[in-house]
Amino acid sequence: MSKMPMMFVGHGSPMNAIEDNRYTRGWRKMVEKIPKPEAIISISAHWYTKGTKIMNEENPKTIYDMYGFPKELYEIRYNAPGNPPLAGNAKSLISRRSVFDNSWGIDHGTWSVLVHMYPERDIPVFQISIDASAPPEVHYQMGMELKSLRQQGVLLLGTGNIVHNLQLVDWEMKDKGFNWAYQFDDFIKENIENGNHDEVIHYQGMGETARLAVPTPDHFNPILYILGAVDKEDNILVYNNSCMMGSLSMTSYLFT
Repeated sequence: MSKMPMMFVGHGSPMNAIEDNRYTRGWRKMVEKIPKPEAIISISAHWYTKGTKIMNEENPKTIYDMYGFPKELYEIRYNAPGNPPLAGNAKSLISRRSVFDNSWGIDHGTWSVLVHMYPERDIPVFQISIDASAPPEVHYQMGMELKSLRQQGVLLLGTGNIVHNLQLVDWEMKDKGFNWAYQFDDFIKENIENGNHDEVIHYQGMGETARLAVPTPDHFNPILYILGAVDKEDNILVYNNSCMMGSLSMTSYLFT
């Protein structure tokens, strides 16, 4: 089997799950460029844990890890099957200690995107958590360790936001970002496109701009797993290259 592409998706608001907008249309365009995966492993910003945890259920549950949204969102079930053998394989590839844990489920960081990309829900999917105590280098290394799964038709999916500062959201800036948000998003994009992964790993070197863009690393870290699994010959396509509400970026990447 040829090497499977990979994605990082800026998922933004859970409302994207039930909306038809430029972001969701961008997500649908991304999957038009790639073969249908045999399975999907999602690294979601919303499973942020102590240590590394891996789901290995036959039928992972859909969870609603958000509050105050319309009833329609809580009626979505992304009832795709799991893949316990693949979960075991992924666990064996990760050199750090990891454990199986099915206390979580497919969260909105994953299903709000997949309802648009793969609405048939027929591709096995499970999540690997983000260890909140691990430095950026560790997340990147774990991506390197999972890289071989691309040869097995597995889509590695990172879902978060490069710029994510909810405390500074400005609802009047619907389709615009603060200058520092564009600056950070562009810095990351240029270094991804140029293959300068060290600059992305050490993003905190941007000082105050980085502190504003990434006040907590949960939404940023998923891109590090994907970059760790990049091959030098991968082509990079950028989708939804934009900021919104001042302090969020929706920029997404497809590596083929």
